[in-house]
Amino acid sequence: QVQLVESGGGLVQAGGSLRLSCAASGRTFSSYGMGWFRQAPGKEREFVGAISRSGGRTYYADSVKGRFTISRDNAKNTVYLQMNSLKPEDTAVYYCAGDRFLTVQNLGVANEYDYWGQGTQVTVSS
Repeated sequence: QVQLVESGGGLVQAGGSLRLSCAASGRTFSSYGMGWFRQAPGKEREFVGAISRSGGRTYYADSVKGRFTISRDNAKNTVYLQMNSLKPEDTAVYYCAGDRFLTVQNLGVANEYDYWGQGTQVTVSS
């Protein structure tokens, strides 16, 4: 069974950068499309971005487009979320998720993903 573990969160000042990592178990990692979601206190889990199985296609929420970059290294079974120009409103717990059958229609829907990490806290101070 695939397991996902996020890391790299922390406290950063507005305008700063962080890189989150999501390490996956299993030798079929390259078969999974991967997404990043975030959840702030009292709010719904929201889509941040997603990346295709090969890493050739990425998708982003409008709120992070131009600031965040998703990448993956299938040889390392790892997905990354590079976050630049961070804003206080980016503060949330960030989760990675995977699914073998993602499409452009469902990649932004949390309920479509089968596998989830436990999250890593990102706090951006003003």
